[in-house]
Amino acid sequence: MKTAALLQALDARVAELAQAIAPVSLQRASQARFDRKLFSTHSTQLKDYLTEVQANLAQLELSVKVGKAEQVAYLAEKLVAQISALQRELATWKMRKNDPQPPVVENLYEKLSTHQDYERRIQIMISDRESQLSVQVTLAGQQKLQKELAALEGRLQRCRQALTRIERAIERRERGLS
Repeated sequence: MKTAALLQALDARVAELAQAIAPVSLQRASQARFDRKLFSTHSTQLKDYLTEVQANLAQLELSVKVGKAEQVAYLAEKLVAQISALQRELATWKMRKNDPQPPVVENLYEKLSTHQDYERRIQIMISDRESQLSVQVTLAGQQKLQKELAALEGRLQRCRQALTRIERAIERRERGLS
């Protein structure tokens, strides 16, 4: 009986939410508002998120009937989080709509400097691990340091790729302004 009452309460909250979203359901936001972990939908309209909530409610009801306890717990928790997020979004919708945010201009030189610092720090960590590896006597210790070195080399490679992208973006921006 307890499960049925909880399902009924969730159903009522989703119905209330649908009613509250109806007036603004087709209005578009400047960007998607929710994290991908919370909603698989990536939309600028609240109606799409409401549709996902309703689908999750239907899936929850089906999982209860089938008796999948773990899935019921997961879906119930996710559904409550989604409903709360939509309610918060509705509460701030009017304020956000009347106060459009100017686009943030990315400071590429600052980003370049930050990534150059990352590169320098990763190189220091690599040389530190290499010196530790040269004095390590146990096989397990050597393997651990080799794994760390491999991970650091991967980080260094990704950092250098990011540096290249930032440098290209700076070049494009400067050519566009000249």
